[in-house]
Amino acid sequence: MDRLDRAIGLLVDHADAITQALSEDFGHRSVDASLFTDVAASIEPLKHAKRHVRAWMRRERRAVSPAPLALLGARAWVDYLPKGTVGVISPWNFPFNLTFAPLAGVLAAGNRAMLKPSELTPRCSALMQQMIGTAFADTEIAVVTGGPDVGEAFSRLPFDHLLFTGATSVAKHIVRAAAEHLVPVTLELGGKSPAIVGRDADLDLAARRLMFGKTLNAGQMCVAPDYALVQRDRVEAFVAALSRAAGVMFPRWWDSPDYTSIVNDRHHARLMGYLDNARAGGATVRMLVPTDTELAVPVDVDVSAVAASADRRIPPMVVLNANDTMDVMRDEIFGPILPILPYDGIDDAIAYVNRHERPLSLYYFGNDVAEQERVLSRTVVGGVTINDTVMHLAMDDLPFGGIGASGSGAYHGKTGFLTFSHARPVYSQARFDVTAMLRPPYGSTIKRLMRLKLRR
Repeated sequence: MDRLDRAIGLLVDHADAITQALSEDFGHRSVDASLFTDVAASIEPLKHAKRHVRAWMRRERRAVSPAPLALLGARAWVDYLPKGTVGVISPWNFPFNLTFAPLAGVLAAGNRAMLKPSELTPRCSALMQQMIGTAFADTEIAVVTGGPDVGEAFSRLPFDHLLFTGATSVAKHIVRAAAEHLVPVTLELGGKSPAIVGRDADLDLAARRLMFGKTLNAGQMCVAPDYALVQRDRVEAFVAALSRAAGVMFPRWWDSPDYTSIVNDRHHARLMGYLDNARAGGATVRMLVPTDTELAVPVDVDVSAVAASADRRIPPMVVLNANDTMDVMRDEIFGPILPILPYDGIDDAIAYVNRHERPLSLYYFGNDVAEQERVLSRTVVGGVTINDTVMHLAMDDLPFGGIGASGSGAYHGKTGFLTFSHARPVYSQARFDVTAMLRPPYGSTIKRLMRLKLRR
């Protein structure tokens, strides 16, 4: 609890420095969004762990079987023990949140930690190292900075547990490296998280909430909606609703203090390449917030018109008539670009999701309970938010994790405590020598016992 308190104090005391470092690393990042996503959203899991850790760590009684053993005095329970030293490899998109939120479970479980933040946000990494060095001894929490070579060496250390948050392609190398010492690994990856707009969804409400998830951190978020499935006859109406929502949020996206830049030139070029590739393949690219803000509808746009935007900002875009051969539909987008795919019936939308790798998140908009349950029961995804986006991630008492290509294992709340704990089983035998019949020489007693056991 002392370590949790110190971590909370670091975030509170360095809030301004954190937002400044984030903005410097990104080129521009919304101060308010940074306070929300990287400071407040990191404090809450730590406070939640502090409130509940006494209950989580309590010895857990288990049933004794067969039951008569309990009458003779036998007892069984589980003790939760620290695993030891936990390695945390965190990404660049939310450098502080995706380091401190896992620390809630790591520290609550009594572990020590070694942290490897991303080299793509060097100011954040240096600040994190300086911050933690003022409040923790290196034997409690150590921060290791450096490039890919340092990350590779870090992943080969004989940790008692390793948490990696990042790209699926990198995760394969992490797992191979960890296997050298049989280190258990929790992987928080990404994938193409779909949003399904149901037949009775309020389009304006769905558009506002979907644009929140798609433009938070300029879409550079593992749980951002990657594409939207919309009934064929409502696509144009939904695009118009998205444009209205984006226009209210970012009427001047190019100099809005609330709109975040793409993190670096490489990722900016990658996103522009997705748009170029889509247009070349016959898709229509529309800018949701035109430069002429008096226009009431989204406009078709040449990618080159925004390629040179100030400090790497890309306005919210939609891509229509996309298909699975295009880069924008093959790769996780990680930016403010939203392909919209038409569907005829809800089963078609479900089938499309299921034909692809299992996503980290799924978002369903609509009030038809039967349709909602059909989506929930027929898809396998990491987590779900209904009638909003990304909010399941903010629930401290819900586990967060992926499945298949989107990750393995989970943390947050009690699940995080359990992930970073060893559940040690203990059995205390009764004073009466109940196992005498199981020791040789065997006789008629064990034969009668086996006849009782070996039946349906």
